[in-house]
Amino acid sequence: MYLEIVSPEATLLSSDVESVIVPGIDGEFQLLNNHAAIVATLAEGTIKIKLSNASAIDMEELHALVIPSTTDAKTLTVKIHSGTIEMKDNKVILLVD
Repeated sequence: MYLEIVSPEATLLSSDVESVIVPGIDGEFQLLNNHAAIVATLAEGTIKIKLSNASAIDMEELHALVIPSTTDAKTLTVKIHSGTIEMKDNKVILLVD
């Protein structure tokens, strides 16, 4: 599935991913390929991203808010204050603050 994370200042990440875990207002939830269409509000917390292919992204050119894991080359995290998520047709759009 394709993930796009957008903040008011910049696009933080655009990439194919294996999974995304987000902090929903009622608790964390995970999105995988072929997930049902969803629109939800996000709470303050951390987005956890599992990349499909770590070599497809230049880790040195990541936005400063996107933090690579020190233990897993395919995992990234982004801390947010709030946001909205939409998934439809294997495309996830995160509007974050």
